[in-house]
Amino acid sequence: MKNKLIHSAISAVSQKIYDKEEQIKMAFACVLANGHLLIEDKPGLGKTTLANAMSDVLGLGFGRIQFTSDMLPSDVLGVSIFQPNTADFKFFQGPIFTQILLADELNRGTPRTQSALLEAMAEKQVSVDGQTYQLKQPFFVIATQNPTDESGTFPLPDSQLDRFSISISLGYPSAKAERQLYSEEFTNQFNKPLETLIDATQLQAIQKYIEKIHASDEVKDYLQLLINQSRTHSLLVDGLSPRAGLALFRMSQSLAYIEGRDFVIPEDVKKAFLPIANHRMRSNSSQHNVTDILDKMLNETRIP
Repeated sequence: MKNKLIHSAISAVSQKIYDKEEQIKMAFACVLANGHLLIEDKPGLGKTTLANAMSDVLGLGFGRIQFTSDMLPSDVLGVSIFQPNTADFKFFQGPIFTQILLADELNRGTPRTQSALLEAMAEKQVSVDGQTYQLKQPFFVIATQNPTDESGTFPLPDSQLDRFSISISLGYPSAKAERQLYSEEFTNQFNKPLETLIDATQLQAIQKYIEKIHASDEVKDYLQLLINQSRTHSLLVDGLSPRAGLALFRMSQSLAYIEGRDFVIPEDVKKAFLPIANHRMRSNSSQHNVTDILDKMLNETRIP
């Protein structure tokens, strides 16, 4: 299956966010891997713009929730309301009943409200008042998170973080790219809606194709070696879960597809590892940054 559609989508989104092609590529790889994406960064760096642009080119149903501290789970999932005419309860769907859900500033919601996403992200369904409702497919959560040291934020629990396949950070643009933001050309381009390039049927076909991309035993050995090292490292708290290992495998297949290959190579695993592990892991030492620990571990691990 050709990957021209994905490259066209990456190029289109790059017209809205300059100088961030690698991050955009990782975001699309996450969609193709049928995962969920966490974007961690300071305000004003393009997190919401990236989510909106991706929803435009994917042409899927789009919903947005702006999380605040006074929100309730029913504001996310929906609510059952008594109907006097029928003497029965009717369920009114919440904004989670969509295909791409932008959970904006997720960590400004309370832990109780954050937990409303857990079942939907893991099982693609929602349970309310003893009833289970299936979500439309494909279903994909893009959540943005502000730095946890900002006032009014609630750290995401491990159970929530583990459901995000990868996390990315956009960071500040280069001086050259930032200078372009002041131009009339950028303003016109930014305000112009993006065309739909991939529909739901095409996306699901690509997702199924990616699951069949070949990975040799040596590549799987390398992947498992990294997972096991995260569990035994003296400076890391706990280790990567089996869900994280599967996410690493799917992301490696997805990156291979984007690069035009029908097989995974160790470099795919290596490229996916930090985005997979960064938000899941914690350092047990205040003197060692978790990203530095993981980066060193990655560089010191021999590829079979």
